[in-house]
Amino acid sequence: MLTKRIIACLDVRAGRVVKGVQFVDIIDAGDPAELAHRHAAAGADEIVLLDITATHEGRGTLLDTVKRTAATLFVPFTVGGGIRSAEDAAAVFDAGADKVSLNSAAIARPELIGEIGQSFGAQAVIVAIDARKAAGSADPVGDAEVYVSGGRKPAGLRVLDWAREAEQRGAGEILLTSMDTDGMRSGFDLELTARVSAAVQIPVIASGGAGSAQHFAEVFQQGRADAALAASIFHFGVTDSRELKQELQRVGIPVRLPC
Repeated sequence: MLTKRIIACLDVRAGRVVKGVQFVDIIDAGDPAELAHRHAAAGADEIVLLDITATHEGRGTLLDTVKRTAATLFVPFTVGGGIRSAEDAAAVFDAGADKVSLNSAAIARPELIGEIGQSFGAQAVIVAIDARKAAGSADPVGDAEVYVSGGRKPAGLRVLDWAREAEQRGAGEILLTSMDTDGMRSGFDLELTARVSAAVQIPVIASGGAGSAQHFAEVFQQGRADAALAASIFHFGVTDSRELKQELQRVGIPVRLPC
């Protein structure tokens, strides 16, 4: 089994890290540069910074925040939010990112995935999918819907269909966030993650619902995720990546322990 990655996520609004529950009830969590450095030093394999209001506000990524955060890091750094063109991606890479995460812009113009991949490599392109189960459906997971604009609008796409198309267009990874479990700390959506993982050949990063080491173990084993992302449990001191990895190693999950 390949080594599983633990990723710390920074949802940024107006230059500050925030965290909500199911994409609402937002509270302040701190400074992005300080938190990124702290999480990396504690053993996170990667850091993801998502400018969560850039698309909704119709603006570009906060490059100054990206630069300031990148300067503190020694692990791979992904940035998402407000990236609408290969030129936007280039500016984010120049600011210090190693990967970009595309969501609404990729759905609006799927060719963007390949354009960025051709210039910077598929490994540098993550397609983020904000997913909500289809209430009332006979197959609520299989019919789960994609949402855009920070989870505000349904995109008219099924999650499984869009994941497959994103892979075909050149995405290097899928960042799958369950809106139903986001911020609840009650566990990842195992069935949704497993269905997406089975649908594509590229790595799937599970997001939404982390609350304990057991939840990570479950999403790696039952959800078949290649990586798992969390925010609030790291920001608010519930655990850190070093402690989490030690717990995962004890139950047989292969992880890279920090020095």
